[in-house]
Amino acid sequence: MPIHRTASALLALSLAACTHFPAVSNANRWANAQQLVLVTATDWNATGGQLRRFDRNHGHWVQVGDAVPVMLGRTGSAWGIGLNAQRRDGPIKQEGDGKAPAGVFAIGTAFGYAATATTGLPYQAMTTNDWCIDVPASNYYNRIIDRSLVKAPHLDESSEPMRRDLHADGDQRYREGFVIEHNEGGVAKQGGSCIFAHLWKAPGETTAGCTAMAPASMDALLAWLDARRKPVFVLLPNAQYTALKHDWNLPEVAL
Repeated sequence: MPIHRTASALLALSLAACTHFPAVSNANRWANAQQLVLVTATDWNATGGQLRRFDRNHGHWVQVGDAVPVMLGRTGSAWGIGLNAQRRDGPIKQEGDGKAPAGVFAIGTAFGYAATATTGLPYQAMTTNDWCIDVPASNYYNRIIDRSLVKAPHLDESSEPMRRDLHADGDQRYREGFVIEHNEGGVAKQGGSCIFAHLWKAPGETTAGCTAMAPASMDALLAWLDARRKPVFVLLPNAQYTALKHDWNLPEVAL
């Protein structure tokens, strides 16, 4: 979704959907999606996985390009809060647990250090004042805000500058990326925040809960993604993927 700057306060970037739906309606919650980014991992503890892209063609998912490697949270993955009803048959994502959220999520705004990007997603160039607030006590928990405009308690406690190159010794991980919309607006306090797809620092290096990849993989992904096609992001361990693929209308893949 677009990031909006206002002269009043908030550079708002909602990061997921926190509504609970009946299980029978799971697939219907994103039936209009025409693009699918799929990440699979061997199990809940896996810190890496494979990313595949799919277009929906006459009701069927068709893979685009080859699978590429990605890195996940330093402690694996856990059920997150997204477009489907939240599940309890496995670990549950919590703030600071180092796990990537599993489930189905809307894909939000692309972001980066450059003024523009080649992508069909709405794009926001980040500045030195843009931070993602990972402090559950903050009213802006799980939002990206411009701290030159917003003045509120707990903002200075956040550890997530969006310009990591300026605040973290030239770090390029957020040079390109997009929002994985987990726990929208921070409705679930302690539910996890600031979940992105972004560049990896180095092959094999884990994340705090995001999905990281090589620059060439991100470039191809951003150029392909189109907000008009209602893209979704799916992350599942192999066993859960096998169990849920029919109910969730997911593509057949060789795991």
